[in-house]
Amino acid sequence: MQEIEQSLYDAALALLQTRYPTGWGGAAAVRLASGDIVTSVAPDVKNDALSLCMEVGAYLEAHKRDEVVTHSLCLCREDEHSQVLILSPCGVCQERLVHWGGDVKAAISTPDNQLVFKTVRELMPHHWSLVNDEFL
Repeated sequence: MQEIEQSLYDAALALLQTRYPTGWGGAAAVRLASGDIVTSVAPDVKNDALSLCMEVGAYLEAHKRDEVVTHSLCLCREDEHSQVLILSPCGVCQERLVHWGGDVKAAISTPDNQLVFKTVRELMPHHWSLVNDEFL
């Protein structure tokens, strides 16, 4: 399992360093059930209200391919001299991951910036789907 998680980290880091050689940088890597890893960055926008999370492009690629997402990871850094940080998915992206079920694993932020993955079910133990008699 660690091999999958490390390969996601490596793919996101490679994209971050290539796409953003200086200054701020962020990138995402998503693993599909086929074993493929797709990566994405947040689009540059002139109006912050139009911004999207880094992983959205990879989620859309999964939808385009009609494949299941099994893992998701996001990285960011303030500049090329800063530590690369692992970001937990925001609430909206957690909801996006619900599309593929509660067993999808997402990298989370930790105090020591370790590579840790939790299932969406663990991230959202009281998900609203319970009101519909559905278990995430």
